[in-house]
Amino acid sequence: MTRTLNHSASPGVNRRHLLRLGAAACVAAALPLRAQESVQQPEVVDFDWTDMTRQREVPARLYLPQGARASAVRVPLMVFSHGLGGSRMGYSWLGRHMASHGIASLHLQHVGSDRSLWAGGSVWNMVGRLQGAAQEGEAINRVLDVRYALDTLLSTTHDAALARRFDTERIVAAGHSYGANTTLLASGARVQRSGRVIDLHDSRVRAAVVMSAPPFYGEDDPRRILSGVAVPSLHVTCTEDVIRIPGYYSGFPDRLAVYEATGGPRKWLAVYEGGSHSVFTDRGGTGGVALNPQVKAATQALVLAFVHRVFDGDEAALQAWPQRNAALLERFSTG
Repeated sequence: MTRTLNHSASPGVNRRHLLRLGAAACVAAALPLRAQESVQQPEVVDFDWTDMTRQREVPARLYLPQGARASAVRVPLMVFSHGLGGSRMGYSWLGRHMASHGIASLHLQHVGSDRSLWAGGSVWNMVGRLQGAAQEGEAINRVLDVRYALDTLLSTTHDAALARRFDTERIVAAGHSYGANTTLLASGARVQRSGRVIDLHDSRVRAAVVMSAPPFYGEDDPRRILSGVAVPSLHVTCTEDVIRIPGYYSGFPDRLAVYEATGGPRKWLAVYEGGSHSVFTDRGGTGGVALNPQVKAATQALVLAFVHRVFDGDEAALQAWPQRNAALLERFSTG
C-alpha cells in the first residue's frame, strides 16, 4: 500500500524506461539512537587511502560524533557517495548534521569521477572526460570504493580503537546523483552485461538514502535492475531536479521511475516543489536563494528521522515530518 501526501496537484508522470547514465574485540551494547543525540560539533578526520589491489586512491572524510572515541557505545555509520565531479569535502551540510546527532558519516571521493573532471582543457575535452566517467568501469569502481572504505574503516588492523566505535549492524549507504546509483548498486541493484549479471551488493548495508538518482546506463527495464534492492530506502528529489550536462539530459520523471522500481521491505519518497538537481550539493544558491537552505534543513531532519525509523524503530519523527514541511513539498509517499 502506498500513502501519498500531495501538497499540490501534479501532472501525470511519463514512466518511460530508464535510459542511459549510470550517472556506496571490544563489543559494546548498541543503545537506541535517541540516546546518542548531541548538538556538539563533530570531529573531522581525513583519510588518504589507496586500494592496492586496484591501484586506486580512495580519499575519504569522516564526520565522527564528538566523544565517540571515548564512548563504550557504538555509533551507526552512513557512507556517502558524491555526484559526478564531487569530492570528499562535499555534502558537509548532511555529514556534519548526522554526526552532531550521533551518527558517523564517511564521505568518499571517487577519483575516476571526482572534481578533477572540471579542471583544464576545452569544453570538448570535458565532454569526453564526463562520458568516460559515466562508463561501466567507473560505475563498478565506485561501488568497490564503498566496499574498500568500509573494509578499511572497520578493520582493526587499520585503527583498532576507531573500528570498534562503529555498529556494523547499523550501516546506511547514501549518495547524490551518480552517487545515488552507487548507493543502489551497493544495496542490491543488479545490471546485466554481455549475458552476465553484475551483482555488487554489500550485505553490510542495511538502509539506503537515494538523492536525485539518474537512470542506469544501457538498461531498459528499471524493475529488473532495482527489484533486487532488499533494504529500506529513502528517495529525495524535487520537481526541477533536472540533469543537464554536455551530451546528457535526465528529467524529474526519471527520479520517480527509480523510486517506483526500487524493491525492499519499505520505501519513502519526498519531492520538494521547485529546487534543482544541485540543490542537494554544498552550493548555497542553486534552486533558489531562499529555498536552498530550507530544503537542506528539511532533508537533514528527514534523513535523521529515516535512520531512527529503520534502526531504532522510532516512527514518530518520520510520521510528523511531512506535515511539518508541507509548505515545501509537492508530494510525500510511502510504499
